[in-house]
Amino acid sequence: MKVLVIDVGGSHVKIMATGHTEERRFESGPAMTPAQMAAGVKSLAAGWSYDAVAIGYPGVVVRDQPATEPYNLAPGWVGFDYAAAFGCPVKIINDAAMQALGSYRAGKLLFLGLGTGLGTTLVVDGIVVPMELAHLPYRKGSYEDYVGERAFERDGKKKWRKRVFDVVERLRAAFIPDDVVIGGGNLRLLKELPEGCRAGDNANAFAGGFRLWASGPGAKPGSKRAPARRKATKATKAKASTR
Repeated sequence: MKVLVIDVGGSHVKIMATGHTEERRFESGPAMTPAQMAAGVKSLAAGWSYDAVAIGYPGVVVRDQPATEPYNLAPGWVGFDYAAAFGCPVKIINDAAMQALGSYRAGKLLFLGLGTGLGTTLVVDGIVVPMELAHLPYRKGSYEDYVGERAFERDGKKKWRKRVFDVVERLRAAFIPDDVVIGGGNLRLLKELPEGCRAGDNANAFAGGFRLWASGPGAKPGSKRAPARRKATKATKAKASTR
């Protein structure tokens, strides 16, 4: 199966398809609607063939559908028919969750995406647990108010880095992860990483999108297929009756 992966962000929409190694992108922004996103992606993906689409969405996703409108884009994403827009099956996952899935190795992973806002996800024993911690109270605002892109522009590099380290420390203490990955487009603004953390890669978002479809159309992120039941033989029935 050939998959087209779409990473929707507050600044850019990035895409990649099976069999290709270089991403393509175009600018998004607060005026972009889902219809404009779909049209832009289809135009940008001209020449690529794909059977299914995976979308990393900057907001809450429930059962492959956006459940809340995005914080940094135009409204209209909830209830939009993505499968009809692309003309093929579509799976949607939170954008931070998609990058976390692509970054996952083992155990309990805490993923923090530094970008226009703050993306947060846990992956526990292969099961993706999207979270919305960005808007929880922190200091005189929220986490996103102090580690998002606007905070960097408002407070400057030194204060922003200090707040990132503080937020990482607080979330590590809360979730006790085995592994912490810091990703997102603003990872590059950190001079060094907090202790015990490793750098993510935006390419991992595409890896996560491909993983969404790796186990077939009915599989969910991190899900494991149940083992097939074996038919009981006379021998096993006899053994069970003696227990």
